[in-house]
Amino acid sequence: MTLGPRVRDAIVLLASIAFAVLCMRLGVWQLDRAHAKLALQARIDARRSMPVLDGSQLASGVADAPGLYDRPVRIVGRWRADATVFLDNRQMHGIPGFFVVTPLVLQGGRVAVAVQRGWVPRNPQERTALPAVPTPSGEVTIEGSVAPPPSRLYAFGPDASGPIRQNLELAAYAQELRVPLFPLSVRQSDSAGTRGDGLLRDWPAPVSGVGMHYGYAAQWFTFAALSVGLYVWFQVIRPRLRVR
Repeated sequence: MTLGPRVRDAIVLLASIAFAVLCMRLGVWQLDRAHAKLALQARIDARRSMPVLDGSQLASGVADAPGLYDRPVRIVGRWRADATVFLDNRQMHGIPGFFVVTPLVLQGGRVAVAVQRGWVPRNPQERTALPAVPTPSGEVTIEGSVAPPPSRLYAFGPDASGPIRQNLELAAYAQELRVPLFPLSVRQSDSAGTRGDGLLRDWPAPVSGVGMHYGYAAQWFTFAALSVGLYVWFQVIRPRLRVR
């Protein structure tokens, strides 16, 4: 069956319109994602400027914890150095290593918080070698920001229970400690008390890639304009030039 010229022209027109509409929709979707990230960044910036929390103001309920994320915090307690966990396959500046997590038992000893103390590189010759991380004894003051529990990476099996782990579940971790844990963590920041501990604290920005979304949006809008332009050239302008 041979399609007539009018049918072919109609198909080309519909295909061009459909492709242009699809590209425009994808471009708008990328703009929506960029705007959502900008709004999230504004909320984070607002939280960071709020008053500093102390240990008594940390959320004990899972539902209340997200409302405190990114707020500055200053807590006093004692390290449980024996329970330090090294989260494997974590990168900083593109280098593989460990996130060091140590529970801090708050004043009174009835509750603790998991502190993401920083990042340390892994020994490339001996993967299971534990890096030396000095942990002060006695009462210490920790400054940082409230954060979700340490992010999970894909694991092929159940979570390990040794010092080197892929992931850390706070509920299971609390059972090991025999001390209740807050349903959140604290990302420690650099201060006078962290000098010389060998840990990096260039924590990744919670919101990034806004420029990438704008770039993708520009690409999709360019594809839409190109589709319309090619249709006009091949279906309208070029046939008229041939007639002349």
